[in-house]
Amino acid sequence: MASWLAWLPGVVAACSPADELRGAASCQPDPAKDVPPYPTLRHKRDFDALARGGTTRSSPLLVLRVLRTDGATTRIGLSTPRSLGGAVQRNRVRRRLRALISERYGELGTGWDLLVIARPAAAQATYANLREALTNVLRRTEIGP
Repeated sequence: MASWLAWLPGVVAACSPADELRGAASCQPDPAKDVPPYPTLRHKRDFDALARGGTTRSSPLLVLRVLRTDGATTRIGLSTPRSLGGAVQRNRVRRRLRALISERYGELGTGWDLLVIARPAAAQATYANLREALTNVLRRTEIGP
């Protein structure tokens, strides 16, 4: 009964290309890949403070809420509501916004909390259109480049 366990690894190795054989370590997520390269808003109280006291700038694709803080860094939160579409569309918009913010983060001033809210039209927008919309709403705030 236990004899088949002895030859199973040899059969798998013979039938599988060498590049497909991976250890358990390759199945682990890469933590560096999942962390955005900028500080993020994480707590409900931070989002609530933005809703209560922040100023709003908007475009047809994005809404930007901004609040001055005493912190030494600028923290950014993203909101992709269900009105954008399914999870695939929301995640695509979220990835694009993260990439755009990563490009511009060094140009932003310090001591701000920002919330970027995607509007439904952002789901069909191109990367270039989202970049232009983000640039325009940042320019109309005090922190923009």
